[in-house]
Amino acid sequence: MNRFAPFLLLLLAGPQGFGESHPTLRVLSYNIHHAEGNDRRLDVARVAAVIDRLEPDLVALQEVDIGTERAGGVDQLRELARLTSMHAEFGKTMYYDGGSYGVAVLSRWRIADVHNQPLPGTPDREPRTALSINLKAGERGPSLQFTSTHFDQGRESDNRMAQAGALNDLLASGDGPSILAGDMNARRDTDVMQAIEGMWTNTAMADPIPPDALGRPRSRGDHVLVRPASSWRVLEWRVIDETLTSDHRPILVILEYLGNH
Repeated sequence: MNRFAPFLLLLLAGPQGFGESHPTLRVLSYNIHHAEGNDRRLDVARVAAVIDRLEPDLVALQEVDIGTERAGGVDQLRELARLTSMHAEFGKTMYYDGGSYGVAVLSRWRIADVHNQPLPGTPDREPRTALSINLKAGERGPSLQFTSTHFDQGRESDNRMAQAGALNDLLASGDGPSILAGDMNARRDTDVMQAIEGMWTNTAMADPIPPDALGRPRSRGDHVLVRPASSWRVLEWRVIDETLTSDHRPILVILEYLGNH
């Protein structure tokens, strides 16, 4: 064989040829409890520092205050966007305490379209919503939809089941790549998550949340899901050991985008 043949093959293969790597995305889901930590201190900068340290590309936030009295009139999302140098959008669920309260997203990339879709629930419960954005994930990444949501936390699951069904109807159509993240207030072994996972793939390969100080298991209601399954590979999934900044721990997932198949 000609000794130049391997180099010729590489040249013919071009930039799409041998050894091409797929783009990756770092996705974070974080219920920030209106930036009030377990020490009862309100500190948006502390939340931003946690996010910044994890270097996410996309963040789904829940329990965000905009101009409420309990937040001292601070626009928490604007501050988080400023401190992390990320693009931001807010999905209001309701007026509260002189301001607004809801979910939000942060994105390393410019956001193209925004849709805030109310989810069903009974009048006696806190309203819920699904905030979706469309974006192009960098030069090599896909055009995708990213959604942040927060389900009802009542003891009965009727509202959560209705919200899961509505969310599937709203988002789980078409073949384009999508990521869904948020606080579903439901463990994976519940009917609620089984309904969602009928249309989405949960990125969690395990549920490695350590027990609390008394040795009791901790339930987890925060999830990151993707579709279609063939377009994604989970490279890493972990619960961040950060217990002071909020009453929830952040969930970090590193995804490899394999393309549409």
